[in-house]
Amino acid sequence: MELLKLATDWAKSEVFSTRFFIIFALLFLIASIGFWQLSKTELAKAYFIPSLVAGLLLMTIGLGLFYTNKSRISAFEKAFHENATSFYQSEMERTEATLKEYKVVFKVIPILIIIAALVLLLVQTPTWKAISITAMAMLIVILLIDGTAYARIADYNKQLKLIDAKVKTVKKSVLSYD
Repeated sequence: MELLKLATDWAKSEVFSTRFFIIFALLFLIASIGFWQLSKTELAKAYFIPSLVAGLLLMTIGLGLFYTNKSRISAFEKAFHENATSFYQSEMERTEATLKEYKVVFKVIPILIIIAALVLLLVQTPTWKAISITAMAMLIVILLIDGTAYARIADYNKQLKLIDAKVKTVKKSVLSYD
């Protein structure tokens, strides 16, 4: 049952965390509406579409992750009760794969931020300035949220390994007792 509680706690933390994508999405969407309604300069008008796109992208990410992790909570319980060993194995494989994916994310996103910063420095049109600044802001939000998600899944993976070590210790002591 320790394994099920561990998995469920991780999924609940992910559900909570994904709400921040939704909150930031709403902020970008509100900003987009503000730029649409209140803009007086070319640069301010140029922010309307990029902030709208960033808001929609963050909302899509947030809602997708929210519902995926929400459904995992009940799926974890079912999978655990069907076969705890295969559930453990699938969680180990999933966490290992996710940790590898995050390593790519933490290399690609900073590169995209650098590219956006270079565009900001090299291209002087209001539209490209707005696109690059909005892109940097959105990518920083993604890094912030994914940084905490990475820490959570790394900790979850470590705890899964500790459970495996405990099981192996118990098996050894049972076998040596026989």
